[in-house]
Amino acid sequence: MTTESLDPAADSRRGFLNAALGFFGTIAVVGVIYPVGLYLWPRREKRPEGGARSMKIPLAEVPIGDAKFIRFFNKPTVIIRPNEQELVALSAVCTHLGCIVKWNDANSELHCPCHGGVFDTKGAVIGGPPPSPLESYSTTVEDGYIVIEEA
Repeated sequence: MTTESLDPAADSRRGFLNAALGFFGTIAVVGVIYPVGLYLWPRREKRPEGGARSMKIPLAEVPIGDAKFIRFFNKPTVIIRPNEQELVALSAVCTHLGCIVKWNDANSELHCPCHGGVFDTKGAVIGGPPPSPLESYSTTVEDGYIVIEEA
């Protein structure tokens, strides 16, 4: 008696199913490894040499003693103008767990609604669980416009 299959059609089906299983198994493994690799080794943005990215906003849009929320190159950002001489641009993303901070007019502070973090007008932590201050951006005033640049 031989060990060969007596039905060639069964061998053909078995071969096809093994190939399909191998193909879809490979796709599943790559589907898991690829995002994990992107998380562990994020891409670095390449910028042309010699310049930081910047954005202009009319100075009149940020009244004295108030704050304005904008998107600075797709990042939530808050511009604060505590008085006539000061102008601050900060990331609006809380350093604790990434919630978006809110401006509190009554205290002139930024509050994180998720876990109670509190930041002053310079982005320094003054209460709650955030481990570090908010990221700040360089700001200048030119010809009636606020110019925000990445640091």
